Amino acid sequence: MNFEYLRPNYEHDGFVLVQPLLAPELLADLCREVDRYIREVVPLLPDTAAFYLDRSRPETLKQLQHMTGDAFFRAYAANPLWHDLARTLVGEEVECMEPEWFNKPPASGSPTPPHQDNYYFNLAPPQVVTVWLALDPVDDENGCLRYVAGSHRRGIRPHAQSGVLGFSQGITDYGDADHAQEIAVHLRPGDAVAHHGNTIHRAEANLSLTRHRRAFAMVFRGVSCRRDEEAFARYQAAMKAQHAALGLKT
Repeated sequence: MNFEYLRPNYEHDGFVLVQPLLAPELLADLCREVDRYIREVVPLLPDTAAFYLDRSRPETLKQLQHMTGDAFFRAYAANPLWHDLARTLVGEEVECMEPEWFNKPPASGSPTPPHQDNYYFNLAPPQVVTVWLALDPVDDENGCLRYVAGSHRRGIRPHAQSGVLGFSQGITDYGDADHAQEIAVHLRPGDAVAHHGNTIHRAEANLSLTRHRRAFAMVFRGVSCRRDEEAFARYQAAMKAQHAALGLKT
C-alpha cells in the first residue's frame, strides 16, 4: 500500500487517519490473537505489564504492555504494512518499540490526561510515530482520542504526575485555548490514527454503559533517534514511584 498521500497532512497536523488500515480478515486475525493473549498470557503477567481499574474484576483490564514476550506479537512487531506506514510518515527507516493494547471499559471513570508520547520516550530528533488501531467503534461517548493539531511543531510542554495508571505524566498547563483547538477522532474497527511523538492528545472517560473502547498500538522510532538517557531515567523513576504507591508488583 502506498501511504505517501498521507504525509502532507501528517507533517502539518501531527496526526493522520488511515481508514481502514486493516482489512476485515486481518483485523479478525489480530483480534483473535489479542483475545488469546488476554485469556492465556495475562493471568501470568506481573502487575506492571497488565493494568486493571480493579484487579479483582478481570473485565476492567485497561492496558497491556511488553507484549513481545509472546511469539505472535513478537512477530507482529515486524508486520510490513505497519512498517510501511510508519516509514513513510517518519521519512526514514524505523524500528518497532513494544506493541500495546488499550481499553476503556464501559462506564469507567478513567480519562486519559493530555500528554505527548515523546515526553515518555525522550527521543531526539523526535522522529517517532504511534499507530493506534481501533478494535471497537470509537466515538465521543466511549472516549475517542482528541488531538491538538500542529502541536508537534511547538516542542514538549511541561508534564507532572497525573495519578492515572498507564499514563503517569500529564501536561500541567493544558487550558481553555488547548481545549478549543481539539479535534475529536472517530474510528471504525480496522481504522487507525497515526500521531507524531510530540503531538498533544487526550481522551475522555468512557460514558457508555455497554461498550468497550479497545485499541492496539505500535510505536515506531526512526533510526536517527537517540534517547536522552538522563531524562528517560527521571521518567522511569517517577513511573516506578507511582507503581509503588499503587501497590503494583513488578
